[in-house]
Amino acid sequence: MIQCSYIHEDSAIIRHLFNTLFKKYKKKISPHVLIPANQHSITTKQISRNALNVLHRLQQHKFTAYLVGGCIRDIVLGVHPKDFDIATNATPEEIKKLFRNCIIIGRRFRLAHVRFGREVIEVTTFRAGDHKKSLTHRITAKHGMLLRDNIYGCIEEDVWRRDFTINALYYNTMDQTIIDYCEGMRDLKQRSLRIIGDPATRFKEDPVRLLRAIRFAVKLKGHIEPSTAAVMKEAAPLLEHVSPARLLDETLKLFNNGYALPNYRLLEEYNLFAQLFPQTAQSTYPAKNKWLTLCCASTDKRFQQKKTTSPTFLFASLLWPALMVTRPRRTITYSEAIRTLLRQQQNRIILPKRYTLGIQELWMLQTKFIRIRPDDISYLMQHPRFRAAYDFLLLRAEIDSNCVQSAQWWTHFITADANTKTALIAQLSNRKTQHEPIN
Repeated sequence: MIQCSYIHEDSAIIRHLFNTLFKKYKKKISPHVLIPANQHSITTKQISRNALNVLHRLQQHKFTAYLVGGCIRDIVLGVHPKDFDIATNATPEEIKKLFRNCIIIGRRFRLAHVRFGREVIEVTTFRAGDHKKSLTHRITAKHGMLLRDNIYGCIEEDVWRRDFTINALYYNTMDQTIIDYCEGMRDLKQRSLRIIGDPATRFKEDPVRLLRAIRFAVKLKGHIEPSTAAVMKEAAPLLEHVSPARLLDETLKLFNNGYALPNYRLLEEYNLFAQLFPQTAQSTYPAKNKWLTLCCASTDKRFQQKKTTSPTFLFASLLWPALMVTRPRRTITYSEAIRTLLRQQQNRIILPKRYTLGIQELWMLQTKFIRIRPDDISYLMQHPRFRAAYDFLLLRAEIDSNCVQSAQWWTHFITADANTKTALIAQLSNRKTQHEPIN
């Protein structure tokens, strides 16, 4: 009996040590709110048929799957979603086995894209909480940015890995309920953008959230929640750690979505514009703010009128104030100044060659639009970027009196009949002096 007693005590001690050293982490899960179908506006009729098919097949194979993120947010706001995202407990490899039209992408976050022609349904696996460590599947930089995060978990953990509360709503098509863990529906109704978790930590994990905060706040026509907003200016330099290619994508979303002007104003307010366009921010061009405001308003107007908005024109506009203070000197030509500026900008936002070549052409054409020479007119009219360069000149004329005369001449020439055009060219030939160059 004494021996048995010792064995029992030894076993208890071993179990205690084992549980102390290897105790499984149990995250405190906040009670979620289940919003029934009769208390929200989402119906399956508003959801892409392809997304419903993906959900149905996952559920048929005993996986848990929900619609999540921006599509839920947009439908609640009465906006047609641009895309539909799905969250599931199936791994990317398991998803790929179910769909022949699926590819696995991403290094930082591995996810599956199920393609249906032009429509892509993005399917992500539930991510684990930050308590789970892995030397290969979760890698964090010294400055706090997550370089890789491919540890999978459950929905209760996944919700806390998402960025903002309004993007952490899950829709269950089986019973048409919305699952809300962090009062996202409340924030959505109040038009309040609130980051999930500690703001400073979450912005360090992914600094792009700073830009997303601006974009979502403008899209909501609401406000950034005070505790989230409080750390944004201080966190702005973290964008230096984001890849230039990723910043290109985010910049286009900010300035090419019909809300360029309000996005620009908020970017300036939180010191974020200088992180995207440092040369422009440092420019001493007197009309800089007026020019940027004008260009953003013009881009928004074109978007609202369903006209094309060119990234080339957009970046040429946003970088123009920087070029204006690097005008040609004896030691550098105008074309050299352009190439230097674009090369410097590549360190912050990578611009594809088709953009940089277009920007160079658009800017170089400005010299010919200002110094109107009869021999150049035919060449200019046939140039593929004639219309863009002309529109750029019209914008310049709104803030620069030196461009007004040239803008008026080109407007008259473009709208004139053949005889009038001949007369206008003859007048140029008879002039002893030419228009002033770019200044």
